[in-house]
Amino acid sequence: MSERRQAETTKADADEALAAIERAFVRIRRGMSRRNLGARMMRELGGGVDLSHMGVVDAVEEGPDAGGGPVTVGMVGERMGIDPSRASRVVASALEAGYVERVASQADGRRVGLRLTDAGRALAESARAVRRRAFAEAMDGWPDADRRDFARLLSRFVGRE
Repeated sequence: MSERRQAETTKADADEALAAIERAFVRIRRGMSRRNLGARMMRELGGGVDLSHMGVVDAVEEGPDAGGGPVTVGMVGERMGIDPSRASRVVASALEAGYVERVASQADGRRVGLRLTDAGRALAESARAVRRRAFAEAMDGWPDADRRDFARLLSRFVGRE
């Protein structure tokens, strides 16, 4: 096979792979929506849990960024992919629900950070268990090596490896 033909074949294969990845992520997004995983979270955690609180708890649990400063309302908004005014509202709601609390920054007393309360840590742990059960069901029958490969590649894809 000529070099040109091989390059065209390789590009076509890559395009097919990208198309398959794109379709898979559309399905993942749908599956993570309120209809599926969100509905399961509500069922298993109880109807009193607001999914926006889960987003706040997940964002705060992730901890400080590389700079080491406190988790702020702005950081929560960035991690949740929402605008600052919506972030302020959902954080205020999570504060009122008792999942997070405000703390003064140790480095700069003028800055206010957020941290999980005991209730927030318990909610995070419960939510993690629900998600892991859902993922385990989705990968039921997968060989351990495939699960490890998938974890490694997905982590690499999202830039966490």
